[in-house]
Amino acid sequence: MTNQMLKSLASALALGASVFATGALAKSDITIAMQLEPPHLDPTSAAAQAIDSVVYTNIFEGLTRFMGDGSVVPGLAESWEISEDGTVYTFKLHDGVTFHDGTTMDAEDVKFSLDRASAEDSANAQKALFEGIESVEVVDPLTVKVTLSEPNGNFLFNLAWGDAVIVSSDSIENIKTNPVGTGAFTFGNWVQGDSITLIRNPDYWGDQPALEAATFKFISDPTAAFAAMMAEDVDVFDNFPAPENLAQFEADPRFQVLVGSTEGETILSTNNKKPPFDDIRVRQALAHAIDRQAIIDGAMFGYGTPIGTHFAPHNPAYVDLTGTSAHDPEKAAKLLADAGYEEGFETTLHLPPPSYARRGGEIIAAQLAEVGITAEIINVEWAQWLESVFKGKDYDLTVISHTEPMDIGIYARPDYYFQYDSLDAQTLMETLNATTDPEERKKLLGDMQRLISNDFVNGYLFQLPKLGIAKAGVQGLWQNAPTAAVDLTQISWSE
Repeated sequence: MTNQMLKSLASALALGASVFATGALAKSDITIAMQLEPPHLDPTSAAAQAIDSVVYTNIFEGLTRFMGDGSVVPGLAESWEISEDGTVYTFKLHDGVTFHDGTTMDAEDVKFSLDRASAEDSANAQKALFEGIESVEVVDPLTVKVTLSEPNGNFLFNLAWGDAVIVSSDSIENIKTNPVGTGAFTFGNWVQGDSITLIRNPDYWGDQPALEAATFKFISDPTAAFAAMMAEDVDVFDNFPAPENLAQFEADPRFQVLVGSTEGETILSTNNKKPPFDDIRVRQALAHAIDRQAIIDGAMFGYGTPIGTHFAPHNPAYVDLTGTSAHDPEKAAKLLADAGYEEGFETTLHLPPPSYARRGGEIIAAQLAEVGITAEIINVEWAQWLESVFKGKDYDLTVISHTEPMDIGIYARPDYYFQYDSLDAQTLMETLNATTDPEERKKLLGDMQRLISNDFVNGYLFQLPKLGIAKAGVQGLWQNAPTAAVDLTQISWSE
């Protein structure tokens, strides 16, 4: 451990001893279970939701940030001014902010972080968020001027993503295994395959959180998840993977059940460049072969909202397009015959570990078989999915939930893993990004939803619910998930 980590740990232990000595019963640490373990801890170089779940707002912070209600509020930026033409953002940074290694966070770090994210060789999974940045200028240590090539009505929203957090050039070399941020918690320890521990940062620039320490425990198996909660071995299970057990927890006064929504569009992702899926008739056949409600009932025990496009139903701009791809096996079979596949065909279905994918994938395979499509199920671990499917594009079909907030812009990226190349989509997104009028943006978002629904880019299944289980005394948990995060700064125990 570094000196800073030892200092943080000593502080936590000292306060814990003080509380014990005075007889107080308020708990100051927490154990939070998650199904997936992060591949590493750098949110600026991978698409894994599990990274943000651990580090977002806890270790790393951005210029802006999401709150639990989905609002975007100031983060490391105390305030900002926007030029009349909407292309220049001048950010005023909070004074007195330090990284966990004791170095000062200032405008140079903001410039380094944004330049790194937008660089030609950037490994940022959401590099498109930064493509409109023309320049980042250090005005003074607490002032940064960002110039865009054109107005972007989503820019402050984009800066709230975990992919846009501010990192230090001094610690970037080891960021994946020893993350150094500005947040209210410092990295403590990582026992691979088991848990990650965070410790409260005594030198945090903002309000001190109630928790002294937090342990993220990784439990992938739904049965083990149920057993761990019932035995009270963990205090919280974020995104509980066994919805069939929720009724038991609701009936048990030791626990609280939090049912909310996420930004997770769960889809049957389709490799649009790989035959036969480069034929829209085949993709349309897939869509009509799917019975969404059967998947929701069978894999999610009724939890989840059907979707017909890649957009969250709770967003005011959402358009219900489920009718475009209604369950119709006869129509699916006819479309396959028209495309030259009257006898069907064989394909593969890669399924990552989350239970919605594994359980949902089994049901989807059975539904596809009814129209003549034989899908070989290939179960893969998360790291394999990221490497072969997401990065390598080496797949036919996969089931995945896209949990990034309002991420319909991925359909304007022809090199994205499902390889949808549409000039109409790209033009629409360019127009949307340059539009600031709320009503016009709402119309354009509707147009984009209709376009990808009518192109049957993917099989749109359901909006992933947020199903959380916690001990009765835990307060401040997010009920909804506007982004992937377990915000420790808001959590406390009731006395």
